[in-house]
Amino acid sequence: MKKVMRFSLVICILLVFSLIFLSSCNDRWPGTGPGIDLAAGSRKPEAPGDDLQNNIVNIAADTNLYYVLPEPETDGDVSVETALTIRRSHRSFQDKAISTEQLSQLLWASYGISSPEPGTPGWRQGTLRTAPSAGATYPLVVYAVTGNVEGIEPGVYRYDPDEHKIEQIMAGDIREELGKITFSSTNGTMISDAPVTVFYCAVFERTTGRYGERGRNYVFIELGHSAQNVYLQAEALGLGTCAIGAFTDDDAHKLLGLPSNEEPLYLLPVGYIK
Repeated sequence: MKKVMRFSLVICILLVFSLIFLSSCNDRWPGTGPGIDLAAGSRKPEAPGDDLQNNIVNIAADTNLYYVLPEPETDGDVSVETALTIRRSHRSFQDKAISTEQLSQLLWASYGISSPEPGTPGWRQGTLRTAPSAGATYPLVVYAVTGNVEGIEPGVYRYDPDEHKIEQIMAGDIREELGKITFSSTNGTMISDAPVTVFYCAVFERTTGRYGERGRNYVFIELGHSAQNVYLQAEALGLGTCAIGAFTDDDAHKLLGLPSNEEPLYLLPVGYIK
């Protein structure tokens, strides 16, 4: 009887330590889906023996792949004046991958956090962004359509400015299909050739809810602010882009499976220019 009691006690102790270990793992790898921290080099563990490729391809239906992007640089080698001087619309791109650092910088420039909240360590979780917004309503939603970015699986990703991460909403390289919804073959080729396209949508109600129908104008103004940031950041990174507004909204909705309250607005393919 004593042996049975001692054995039961050992089992209970092992269970307690197992629960403590699992709890520490949850703290170390936050999030509900498979994630990769490109800034810290960590990832959420999956089933025993799985590798990165299997993890990305075999995503469970109730989880989303996400990447925590490298911290953006705030002091580059190219001045604002130089970037303004050399800014051009580039329509021909090399078949060459961009880095995760470059993707991080482009998305941060588009709509990232530029000032942290008081008392919040680091630069994340801020109230101010790289583009001005009427009443800080921030109606824009930024997506990255990737096809040739180092360390990032091809797919469609929603950018999360607060966490500076991208979350996959669709797997696979859809650049060619995305190019087909534009109104010209030139635009389609730009998108299919560029390693990434920054895709803007807007939830107009965020701004019109405060400013009425006049708020729609403010959304388009904000889009211009943000897109110009991408232009200038691309030039500073040795890349190029060209804004595209000529595409079919309904086809964009269907292709990307966008929420009904998001209106597609703008496409900016980015890459190394020929």
